[in-house]
Amino acid sequence: MGRSGPPVRPVAGRAVPGWDAVWTVGRPPGQVRAVRAGDAALAVIGACGADDHRLAAGLRAVRSGRWRELTDWPGSYLVIAEHGPLTVVIGDLSGQHPVYWRQSGGGVWWASAASALAALDGAPVDAVALAAHLAIGQPDLLAGRSPFQGVHRVPPGWLLRLNAGVPSVERFEPVEYEPVPMVEAGPVVGEALRGAVAARIDGRRAVSADLAGLDSTTLACLAAERGQVTATTFTDPRLRDDDLAYARRTAATVPGVRHRVVTGGPGTVYYSGLEDLAHLPVTDAPNPYAVTAGIKRVVLAAAVEGGGAGVHFAGTGGDTVLSATGYLPDLLRERRWGTALSHAQVRARVGRTSPWGVLWRAHRASRTDSSGVARDAVAELRAPAGPWIPGQRVPLSRVPLLAGARWMDQPVRDGLAEALGLAVEQAMVGPGRLSGWMDRADLLHLGADMNGWRAIAEGFGVEVAAPYLDNEVIRACLAVPAEERGAPGAYKPLLAAAFPNGPVPGFVLSRVTKGGFNGVSYAGLVGHADTIAELLGPASRLAALGLLTPGPVEAVLRLAGAGQRVPQGSLHLAVATEVWLRQLDVRPAAWWEEVAGRVATA
Repeated sequence: MGRSGPPVRPVAGRAVPGWDAVWTVGRPPGQVRAVRAGDAALAVIGACGADDHRLAAGLRAVRSGRWRELTDWPGSYLVIAEHGPLTVVIGDLSGQHPVYWRQSGGGVWWASAASALAALDGAPVDAVALAAHLAIGQPDLLAGRSPFQGVHRVPPGWLLRLNAGVPSVERFEPVEYEPVPMVEAGPVVGEALRGAVAARIDGRRAVSADLAGLDSTTLACLAAERGQVTATTFTDPRLRDDDLAYARRTAATVPGVRHRVVTGGPGTVYYSGLEDLAHLPVTDAPNPYAVTAGIKRVVLAAAVEGGGAGVHFAGTGGDTVLSATGYLPDLLRERRWGTALSHAQVRARVGRTSPWGVLWRAHRASRTDSSGVARDAVAELRAPAGPWIPGQRVPLSRVPLLAGARWMDQPVRDGLAEALGLAVEQAMVGPGRLSGWMDRADLLHLGADMNGWRAIAEGFGVEVAAPYLDNEVIRACLAVPAEERGAPGAYKPLLAAAFPNGPVPGFVLSRVTKGGFNGVSYAGLVGHADTIAELLGPASRLAALGLLTPGPVEAVLRLAGAGQRVPQGSLHLAVATEVWLRQLDVRPAAWWEEVAGRVATA
């Protein structure tokens, strides 16, 4: 929060009640609530389940500086607290409500959109931050950077503190949670999910939900406890899964679920619609939903047609908080040899490999501590990039380099290596267990990605909700040790522990299969190869920044056309980032208008 010269405010901004320097843009009035008494004030922006009494009671926490208490209400929201000369801004734990800040015009400005702060003076993109986005599977190492130069990011679990206008960033969330056995955590998880669903349903709006895998089906059943739900299942012969069979059985079993089936066609594949940037979601940062917008649109259209505009529940985040990967290195590091071997044996049977191969992949990560977390990645980036090798199995790592790292010019790789080395020296301490590191990284990706889905949903008048990404759901689930959540032999046992007596049918909770979009992803990759080649060719914005050399990408596209395995995830990231950079060239720059006063925006 600070001054600019001349003073400005966001175009179409609406002042938060009782605040003369905080504005919202495009937020429904019901998602902007504030309370003030004496020298203390509190505002929540987003879907917050606290009633007026609990919100007013939160002023006691503001006066005593108990910031974490302001983040444990159901829902997903941004918090702004004020006590005398002190202002505190707190985002959520998954990054759906990020906090950015910068200094400009002699003051400090903050916003939940980095592009808004960049627009104050036309700050250019940060090529190193984009390189990290494309090259590194873990975003936390450059947690303080945004996609724009000079615009800082507050990592989830940290808050922005402005004391008489002087900024600082401090942690409010524990690095790791005290472990809770699954049998004890189950009821807490169930209560948190019920509260998260209830926070979005007010009894008047239409309710819809995805009905596909275990995670989304659970949310549909919870919503159906409170009224009728339009449940949508996307199906396509190229998917080759059993989602539709389970969805039909669920709809026939659970009262209140009205089922609609959406059948895919030529346009419902990845990479469709890339020829017309005007019809793709405009987001604050590169977003993968630019690549899947066609699929999301037909699902949302079916939901609205079946029940009207309202709230749509998505199972995003369930895979991360309900299960776990990457915990074998933790077991080895903790010398829990017997548990590590038994888990490796089961995983080896499933993967049709040897348990010793599974343990070998985990061994290197088990020997890496936080002080040496990026050493191997820095060395690999400084060395000449080698070709991507299909099917290559590499040891697990805290800093896995994606195929996109091999597509960059060497000066960009060197710059990223330097930034990583500096980040490790100044590191904000991360989780000690690799599984915790991976969980937090996944949540940050997913939370940021949800903003792309919401941009698509705005055209339908629909609010998309992802309860598994709510603060209290995350806390309740991640308190369960990873080896319990992800133990082989059971699929998401935490949900069974959360709902032993309904409303989720037993045949759903006992399901061991999972659908996926590989079929439509690959079909889109092959069918739209020419468009992708043009986007990522010599004239691409990525190439101009040194973030991509066209030759390796052309080789990948040729492999895809020949039916070979390719790094689809890295290609997906590159296309989404190129789309975002091109949109920056054409999107309106009028973020601000001149007025008197101080400005912050959410």
